[in-house]
Amino acid sequence: MVTMWPTGAVGNWADSQAPFTADQGHSFAKTLENVVRTHASIKFLAYNNVPPGIPNVKTKSNSKGVIILSTAADSAAAWVVHTIPGFPTAKTPYNWPAAETARGHLLICLTISKSQINAIAASLLLVQPVIHYNDIPETETARMPYFKKLAEGQTPIIPPFTSRRTVRTQNARAPVTVHIYSKSESSKYGKVFSYISFIIIHTCMYFELFFTDLN
Repeated sequence: MVTMWPTGAVGNWADSQAPFTADQGHSFAKTLENVVRTHASIKFLAYNNVPPGIPNVKTKSNSKGVIILSTAADSAAAWVVHTIPGFPTAKTPYNWPAAETARGHLLICLTISKSQINAIAASLLLVQPVIHYNDIPETETARMPYFKKLAEGQTPIIPPFTSRRTVRTQNARAPVTVHIYSKSESSKYGKVFSYISFIIIHTCMYFELFFTDLN
């Protein structure tokens, strides 16, 4: 596999002429060089719904990516989002599966600061990725509650999931109270059953919708 990126001219793409796992100085090789080998101040968290060396993992998530940061005094960090199964193999050079070449894959590298990691973790919590490697020390994430939940494999909130909302109607003096609740979301492997009930106060009408995950 080789990496390509757009050049200044519209429609033109430059070919890296080297596998993205080879240290040839191009962007992904440089970003990931301390993911496949040990570096004293570079730490990372990797998530993949097809984690390396762990077969038949059941998950609702298809997310794949790496959050990388420096434990040095600076705030350098990076977030790599990709589509490659089994990638990366932490502290070990990655062997590209020949069968994946024909499928085509995408890697997106974002340069971020440490202050943005907690917000990224909050978004990732909603998709519940499979974390297969994390060596980021707690001293770096002490003020990142969402990252802590992500690293520990927690769900975004604890069941029972319930909330009340007020919906405005044409009659401004008679808002409708909507009560939303779910039966379960604590398991990553079970089916999800959700119930939404609407109690229409002034019409005495009751509606219930039933949803189930058919996958």
